[in-house]
Amino acid sequence: MSLYIILGILVAIVLWLIGSYNGFVTLINRTQEAWADIDVQLKRRYDLIPNLVETVKGYAAHEKGTFEKITEARSNAMNAQGIEEKAKSENMLSGALKSLFAVSENYPDLKANQNFLELQKELSDTENKIQAARRFYNGNVRDLNIKIESFPSNFIAKMFNFLKREFFELEEGSEQKEPVKVNF
Repeated sequence: MSLYIILGILVAIVLWLIGSYNGFVTLINRTQEAWADIDVQLKRRYDLIPNLVETVKGYAAHEKGTFEKITEARSNAMNAQGIEEKAKSENMLSGALKSLFAVSENYPDLKANQNFLELQKELSDTENKIQAARRFYNGNVRDLNIKIESFPSNFIAKMFNFLKREFFELEEGSEQKEPVKVNF
């Protein structure tokens, strides 16, 4: 009888180990999927920026410094590696875009240009999608990190080297807490 009890306990432990391991795998895959969603929206943003810059250039040719700043920020954001570097470069790009929209305030014809208005709408939509993707990613990271830190699943995390992930968030103290405003 005691052999059955010991076997039952061993089976329960093995099933718990399998379930915990599979739970970690699920959370990691969800986190990777969420990061891919962010990446897709950031690429969409990167694709919109050159069109927006070209449209504004036609009206504000003497604003060369602003255009160079945006181009450099876009390039840095596209080449950023890792979540922390990506977040920092995205903050810089958002700041550069704010400069571009501030410049456009001085050109009433530009603000009435249909192409500019459409690009503005697309960028605003993309910014909203980036925010939603960030929330989805950070929620998955939160769930994974909680499981890694919680008892007794923390033993499984250590055994299989499951590591905590970084949140994708804006820098502390940054004035970038607001989304890029594109309303004219």
